[in-house]
Amino acid sequence: MRTLVLISRLIVGSLFIVSGLIKANDPLGFSYKLQEYFAESALNLPSLEPYALGLGILACLAEVVLGFAVLFGGKLRLASVALFVLTIFFGWLTLYTATCDPHGMYTVMVNGVAEERPVTCVTDCGCFGDAMKGSVGRSLTPWESFYKDAILFVLIIPILLHAFLRKGPHWNSKSDDLILLPGGLFLVAVWSWIFTWWGPVWFTLAGYLGYALIKRGMQGSKAEWSTAAWAALIALGFTWWCYTNLPVRDYRPYAVGKSIKDQRVSKAAVNQIFMSYRNKSTGKVEEFDTAKPYPWDDPNYEEVKESMRIVELEAGVPSPVQDFRLTDRDGYELTDDLLNEPSPVMLVATYNLRKTDCSNIKAIAQLADDAQRKGWYVYGVTTNSWDVVDSVRHEHQLAFEFVQCDEKVIKTMVRANPGILLLKDGVTKGIWHGNNAPSIAEAAEALR
Repeated sequence: MRTLVLISRLIVGSLFIVSGLIKANDPLGFSYKLQEYFAESALNLPSLEPYALGLGILACLAEVVLGFAVLFGGKLRLASVALFVLTIFFGWLTLYTATCDPHGMYTVMVNGVAEERPVTCVTDCGCFGDAMKGSVGRSLTPWESFYKDAILFVLIIPILLHAFLRKGPHWNSKSDDLILLPGGLFLVAVWSWIFTWWGPVWFTLAGYLGYALIKRGMQGSKAEWSTAAWAALIALGFTWWCYTNLPVRDYRPYAVGKSIKDQRVSKAAVNQIFMSYRNKSTGKVEEFDTAKPYPWDDPNYEEVKESMRIVELEAGVPSPVQDFRLTDRDGYELTDDLLNEPSPVMLVATYNLRKTDCSNIKAIAQLADDAQRKGWYVYGVTTNSWDVVDSVRHEHQLAFEFVQCDEKVIKTMVRANPGILLLKDGVTKGIWHGNNAPSIAEAAEALR
């Protein structure tokens, strides 16, 4: 039983630390995912949409703190119950995602008249943010996410039973620490290797350091709560830094060094097609691979109706930037022109000008002016109407033109409103949060 409990604590603790930290690395991205769930056409909880960021940060903190609690043994009863409830909730959410009917409809009353609208299915649960797409190459499918939660549920049961059946304090003994601390760090390193980011390892070591110092100077319940507070503090500090700056590890297809131009090509699926034909002489029905010679024009054979069978040999891979389209006020699409432009192209991304943080707009306007004087192309990128664009340009004396783009694409390009993207030959050379608008010299340095 002890071995089973230790293995469960190692897997659950390390996974929750990494999962929480990956979400904390991109709190805005996680809040966008929550907004998808809260939408009227999904869970029908639109009243929660304004609180998506706060709820997302709380979820990140909960995962990190509970992950450390499982490894340290602090308040294990409370931690195991919280994990049990949290896993049931995530399991329900991923099951909802997996069973969502993309052709489903829901009814809403508009001015007293019933109106049918299509259901929105969230195709990616957001369990690991964009980390799996950016490292492994794809996200977990909804069913894979559900099975992952089901396995976690099973692993949490031994921890829960251990927490309530064990007598005495649950704070780790020295022998527990000798197994759980290095074992937990090893598994965190394994997850970090998978996600191509060693940040979780350093973060876990910081958590261990606080635990060791607190355990040496305190005992009992006070030490356990202090350790939880330490884990929450470093997690909150990291989350807030990523929110006010940019993700430390950028997994998105617009990250520095990525070629947007090259990623626009989708990979088609590879299929094998079979057709059935009946031999008129013998009456025998045979199936043929259409990639090889088959009797489509042989008068001795006749095609069996509706006999086509398609076998997918290799799944297609859609372009991760397929919706990246920039259109000017005349309706002309500038995408190809800008991605093939050998001169630097600076995009000031603001998905909603009405929600833009204008405290840094002067620095951005100065950067844009300097860039244009150097012969760079500068465009604002937004979803707003041209009336709103003209009003904002006049109010803040912005000398650059704007183009329109899909809101989801702008939010993916840069996790800021506003943010700055610097391109050259379709390759991202620099990304900056509006809070950290660079000087023209710093921007030019990024081009090297």
